Amino acid sequence: MCGRYYRTADKQAIAEQFHAAATTDEPLPPGYNIAPSTTQPVIRQSRDTFARELVGMRWGLIGFGSAGPDPKRATFNARCENLEKSSLWRVPLHKRRCLVPISGYYEWRKPDKAPFRFTLVDQPMFGLAGLWDAWKSPAGDWLQSFSIITVQANTAMSPIHDRMPAILSPQDYDEWLDRGEVERAPLHLLRPFSETTLQIHAADPRVGNVHNQDAALLDPQ
Repeated sequence: MCGRYYRTADKQAIAEQFHAAATTDEPLPPGYNIAPSTTQPVIRQSRDTFARELVGMRWGLIGFGSAGPDPKRATFNARCENLEKSSLWRVPLHKRRCLVPISGYYEWRKPDKAPFRFTLVDQPMFGLAGLWDAWKSPAGDWLQSFSIITVQANTAMSPIHDRMPAILSPQDYDEWLDRGEVERAPLHLLRPFSETTLQIHAADPRVGNVHNQDAALLDPQ
């Protein structure tokens, strides 16, 4: 799973790195302990221009046909093995894929619940494979939301947790974002990322409390 991540870049820096136009007035500042249900920057392909655009979305996907947010169902992650098995994931998989810009993510080791922080070598910011959808409330308001796809952990990650977010290489961004009609979704891009580029750091125990949001969470432990 991936239930917490961080991002040291603001909206402008993200737009520049991902070559995307910012289409939201929300400030979207850096976040050092990002949790589900918050609004975060996401990169997608514009339906009109086919260029990349940066938008703010709620973390925790609410499907177009859903009755609304379901507190009993966690949708902040989507297992890659289940994407074709449910319409909640299947429709966005074929029509509404996105990138989630992050600087690193957190995970807790199962036996002792010790927190760890994961980054990539020489990549201060990178993109995770995500899905997005839009839901219309009974009042007529639209809410856009996203989920992060997870895959089996690589050999570096597996001693800590058996799942990891689906990290994409920059050369695969365009294929993942493409909203054109294709017979098969690009599931081949969803695979454990190379363990040689994954860096593991002991994380500040304060990350367990979502109210702790300061940059000092990234200080070496």
